[in-house]
Amino acid sequence: MNLLNDAFYWISLGLLVPVMVALLLGFIYALALVGGFYAHYRDRRHYRANLEKLKARAATEGLRLLPFADYLAGNPRLLQSLLAAQSHEWREPYTSKAIADFELAGEKALEPSKLLVRLGPMLGLLGTLIPMGPALVGLATGDIASMATNMQVAFSTTVLGVVMGGVGFIVQLVRKRWFSEDLHQLQFMVELAENERA
Repeated sequence: MNLLNDAFYWISLGLLVPVMVALLLGFIYALALVGGFYAHYRDRRHYRANLEKLKARAATEGLRLLPFADYLAGNPRLLQSLLAAQSHEWREPYTSKAIADFELAGEKALEPSKLLVRLGPMLGLLGTLIPMGPALVGLATGDIASMATNMQVAFSTTVLGVVMGGVGFIVQLVRKRWFSEDLHQLQFMVELAENERA
């Protein structure tokens, strides 16, 4: 039994360095995700103004032959879907495929933030629990310095994990709303174009 306990103890200690490296890389990735999120937010502000201009022009000229690239460059996924539908003259099977492809691309774009939401707290918890064993050993043997060092590692890894999860959650929440807005715009424009074609 003691042999098994020792094996588990050393295996868990061996996982501490990989967990800390994963937390550090995840935190750097979370910072990069925030930067990309801010750039996307700036593009969307410009894109919304252009979308209103596009709708105003569509009300007078019709939507089927409009140059979408002039208006929707700030939203490449929506632009690509509309151009795909337009290139097939807004026929129904192609418009359905364009919408389905847009949904798949949106889900794929949400995966990095979903990954942070799941992995951040999990890695933070691992980084908390692994040093607690040596900290308790230090407490039992009276080695306060070792206990303090291990507790410091435990708390700092928890903070990094929670920050990663929080960043992922906020980014996912906002991007999911943006994706829903874009999907509704795509469906609306496809229906308009199909009605014009009919």
